[in-house]
Amino acid sequence: MAAELTLLLSEDGADPERVAMLTRHLRRELDQLDVERVSHLTVGEAPEGTRAFEVAAVGGLLVALADPAQALGKIVNVIRGWLSRTPGPVRTVRLELAGDVLELSQASATEQDRLVELFVRRHASSGDTPWPDAAKP
Repeated sequence: MAAELTLLLSEDGADPERVAMLTRHLRRELDQLDVERVSHLTVGEAPEGTRAFEVAAVGGLLVALADPAQALGKIVNVIRGWLSRTPGPVRTVRLELAGDVLELSQASATEQDRLVELFVRRHASSGDTPWPDAAKP
């Protein structure tokens, strides 16, 4: 089952140029994974008279997943590693898949593990119900 994962990156106090640079760095890492495509998230058409066709959301990426059950855990691990490598201002990556949202930032490793487990389990489930019994909040 194909799916699209939306990522929105932010950093406390960062200007749009810094967020765009951080987004490029994260995209390079995500491009190394076995996903269909990683592209900039667009928020609409460019203003009339410009050469662009679409406007990219600053800090936004769209990851096309052929098999969310296989790729989601790997993507989350890449994001967590990327967030932990550089000290400094607080960074947050907001993941959205099928209406569910997971935000990763400065939570403890234990808290992040539990949230990630719930998020991945929900989207790796092949059952009819959205939450497997073991993962109900």
